[in-house]
Amino acid sequence: MAHAHDTLSVRHYGASPGSHAHSHFQVLVGLEGSLELEVEGRGRRVSRGQGLVIAPGDRHDFESALGARCLVLDSADMAWRRLSAVEAQADVASLAHYLARACDTRRPLATLTGPALLLEAWAPGAAAPVPRIQRPIDWSRLRRWALERIDTPLSVADLAAQVHLSEAQFGERCRRELQSSPMTWLRGLRLHTARQLRASGLPVSEVALRCGYRSPSALTAALRRLSAGGPGKFDD
Repeated sequence: MAHAHDTLSVRHYGASPGSHAHSHFQVLVGLEGSLELEVEGRGRRVSRGQGLVIAPGDRHDFESALGARCLVLDSADMAWRRLSAVEAQADVASLAHYLARACDTRRPLATLTGPALLLEAWAPGAAAPVPRIQRPIDWSRLRRWALERIDTPLSVADLAAQVHLSEAQFGERCRRELQSSPMTWLRGLRLHTARQLRASGLPVSEVALRCGYRSPSALTAALRRLSAGGPGKFDD
């Protein structure tokens, strides 16, 4: 979206008007000819397809012996500050010519969206980053799904598929949000269920079968480790 004070125009440059400064950013892209500038005492040049960002307050002067034509954006958008030392990318030239024609033929949509397009094309990735929005994981729902299948082998891929994430993404979210790896979390669910079933009076062999353990002895060893404070994190 264009900033409230963004203005696109096409300007012709010739003799020097004298040095001056603006309270806004001035972005120039060469369309024809070559424009010689002095910005804060440094010599600069804008030729066809080249771009330059002049920061607010920078005193500058310009001159073109044979005449120059430039697309000019006057903008108060502070995103340009990060690009003041970044060379414009090649695709800015074709965009500038399109926007120049839009200014000449008064195409309102192009001139309205032009400043944002120019900012995006200037240096892809250098403008303000777009925040990454992550879909929340319904851990309670995933827990119920896993408990319904607690007697069968489940993999990280099985869990990740339920929340529409890759294995790597799911693993990262699990460690960040539950402070646990996926398999440690799943093992905790199995042990928690097994402990509840044992407390209800079911024999170890039946509990092992219901909770997906390969043998009663494997379950007994896992419960012993849990009682001793070993691995087996679970979420009530």
